[in-house]
Amino acid sequence: ADVRELVYGLMFTRGGKDLARSAVFVGGGDVAAADAVFDQVRNAFFGPVRVSVMADPSGANTTAAAAVHLARQHIDLPASSVAVLAATGPVGRRVARLLLRCGGHTFVTSRSLERATALVDQLPTESASGKAEPVETASPDQLRSLIAGVDAVVAAGTTGVCLLPKSVWQTASLKLMIDLNAVPPLGIEGIQADDRAARYGDTIAYGALGVGRLKMKIHKAAIRRLFERNDQVFDVDALFELAATLGE
Repeated sequence: ADVRELVYGLMFTRGGKDLARSAVFVGGGDVAAADAVFDQVRNAFFGPVRVSVMADPSGANTTAAAAVHLARQHIDLPASSVAVLAATGPVGRRVARLLLRCGGHTFVTSRSLERATALVDQLPTESASGKAEPVETASPDQLRSLIAGVDAVVAAGTTGVCLLPKSVWQTASLKLMIDLNAVPPLGIEGIQADDRAARYGDTIAYGALGVGRLKMKIHKAAIRRLFERNDQVFDVDALFELAATLGE
């Protein structure tokens, strides 16, 4: 109810073209709570009485949009297999969602098969053309077996946690690696945080700072667009579509 009243206060103090002069940004560190607030904001709109809204809690939506957009620049996603490490985290689940939408085979990983399976069950399938498969990566052997059979990997874990040792990816035949952790130790051992389409043998790599450049372009472009009209809605899917227009 508090969210609705705040949105009403925003809308009812303006009218017509002036509605585009205000917008709602949903951020914060609690991603689940932000998703709920985002839905409440949208539910407060009626007819043409609305303002533009964007959700990007902890930068999760723009980060995921940037990562998957960069991935599709280098590999044919509908024909590829991609492992999302730590997929049950806030960024990982969004990366998995976008990969599923793009097609191909997405391996949704967690140290717990139960958590990975629960996420797969939650992923939207109505607009998805790919397949999502839960995988447990609790042991080094499980991780090595997975990485040996995929085309690409996205490490989406928390800061300062290595998810993919160098000894594992060096013996695989990966086409692409994307790490979204910029705090040492990095999520993918042996690459650099500022890597941007860097080559390690036959493998292309992006570090978190390399992804971050596009992430910030998406963020700034979306903020600008919020004030162009009063009916813009930027969730992770819309931000992903926006990424394709930015010339990266």
